[in-house]
Amino acid sequence: MAKEYKLSPERFEQLKEELNYLKTVREKEVADQIKEARSFGDLSENSEYDEAKNEQGKLYSRIAEVENILANCVVLEEAEDEGDHTMVRLGSRIKVLDHEFDEEEEYEVVGSQEADPMNGRISEDSPFGRALLGRSVGDEVEVEAPAGMLRYRILNIEKAER
Repeated sequence: MAKEYKLSPERFEQLKEELNYLKTVREKEVADQIKEARSFGDLSENSEYDEAKNEQGKLYSRIAEVENILANCVVLEEAEDEGDHTMVRLGSRIKVLDHEFDEEEEYEVVGSQEADPMNGRISEDSPFGRALLGRSVGDEVEVEAPAGMLRYRILNIEKAER
């Protein structure tokens, strides 16, 4: 069974656009690089040719990866009547209190393909994301991390702005 990817409608469109770009513009650019490198002569000692072939391999790998994601994704649409965010779910923007540092932090819970922890976008598949899902304001959350047990209190939950 293939892994199922959860994507926002925005991320789904981004991946479709990326795939179109890779299969049209980028594929032609790489083919031109290979053609030009071949014109330099002996392929056995031609670093430009090797580089172009490596680039082609990376391109085809990325095309296959994006096609796999698009073939095995679920686009998450939020119903209009779900405006009341009383529980953490995919698409929630949450504010938590980090007990260790007594600091408030904000995060958005997103699908694994959209995660960017350095910018506050945590995957619902991450240990922290899994610990938060289904919780409500006031709940205490503990997360096992390499640095030890981390404790948070959920202060606010709202729908993330897109």
